[in-house]
Amino acid sequence: MKSAKPALGFIFATLLIDVTGLGIIIPVFPKLIQELTGGSLSEASEYGGWLLFSFAFMQFLFSPVLGNLSDQYGRRPVLLISLFGFAVDYILLAFAPTIFWLFVGRLIAGMMGASFTTATAYIADISTPEKRAQNFGLIGAAFGLGFIIGPVVGGILGEYGSRVPFLAAAILTFINFLYGWLILPESLPPESRRKFELKRANPLGSLKMLSKYPLISGMVISLLLIYVASHAVQSTWSFFTMDQFQWSESQVGYSLGFVGILVALVQGLLIRVVNPKLGNRNSVVVGMILYIIGLGLFAAAPVLGSWMMYAALIPYCMGGISGPAIQGILSAQVPANEQGELQGALTSLISITSIVGPVMMTGIFAAFAKPEASIYFPGAAFFTAALLGIISMLSAVKALNKNGIRT
Repeated sequence: MKSAKPALGFIFATLLIDVTGLGIIIPVFPKLIQELTGGSLSEASEYGGWLLFSFAFMQFLFSPVLGNLSDQYGRRPVLLISLFGFAVDYILLAFAPTIFWLFVGRLIAGMMGASFTTATAYIADISTPEKRAQNFGLIGAAFGLGFIIGPVVGGILGEYGSRVPFLAAAILTFINFLYGWLILPESLPPESRRKFELKRANPLGSLKMLSKYPLISGMVISLLLIYVASHAVQSTWSFFTMDQFQWSESQVGYSLGFVGILVALVQGLLIRVVNPKLGNRNSVVVGMILYIIGLGLFAAAPVLGSWMMYAALIPYCMGGISGPAIQGILSAQVPANEQGELQGALTSLISITSIVGPVMMTGIFAAFAKPEASIYFPGAAFFTAALLGIISMLSAVKALNKNGIRT
């Protein structure tokens, strides 16, 4: 590509619209599940966990396929397929007559859900090694801005009915599809492509690819644990805040909007100052420490009050400096024509944790948040996540030291 800056702008805009569509539906998902099942919030959280499981299982199976296809055919067509799949998913969710159709929609989204995988490979294609970590931060910045806009809009639209935000998300995602089709350029030149190989595109074959690189294979345990830990927040936030503090859909939306502001500031600004000074290795360690502190404060929020959910978001989101640093370290280990395969393998790894994490964390929340629970500890999922975060950090430090990563 003639210039990386316009391409980064294109991919940033694509991801921003994509995340905004995703953010729109989050505040109303608990109420929609309640409507279709007739259960309580704690019971709805368990359905929510299985819905995330369905999405993650299909993503685990299909992300390596899409990642490898992007290494042969380019990033642009795969990204467009992903966006179209999400639009179909939102339409199904908007008109779902039973809980069964929610599962159908999530299965389709999991099959097609490669937007972030492909975007990461896209950024790797157009970035120099020294700029990769900073440019990967744009993914987080798009995520942050999308979460400023999406959940707030979703919370407001949710006041008019639990289905309305899904229609808005479908329209927005289809606009994003058209934007990508008409404007988004290709990032992978023909000379850097390789042929699709089925043995490298299946989930197990894709994960096997990680073992070729000692540092990447050494980081697997750390990544597995921290991704599972993240589902204490991702999978239970709406259920936890509605159950413990009686927040409405709009209040949940505003809280996620605050998350978006923090993530955008951290990924778009802070990381560009901190990463060059600390280096990738220290950014990983400092970020994980902040992340663990945030999780511990979330666990204490039912005792301290709802204000703590906002206060704890500050160290938790600042912990996001670790993500792009990890991506920068890992992507530097593989050649250009394997970036799609690497990102597909990492997405499969994330998908494994998304198969386990949502069911595990919503199950812990449901078990300890019930009034009749023998040990009443609504923050148990966050506490468990903090412990997993500590083990993950120690494992990461060990892998980085073993492979000579000192900066």
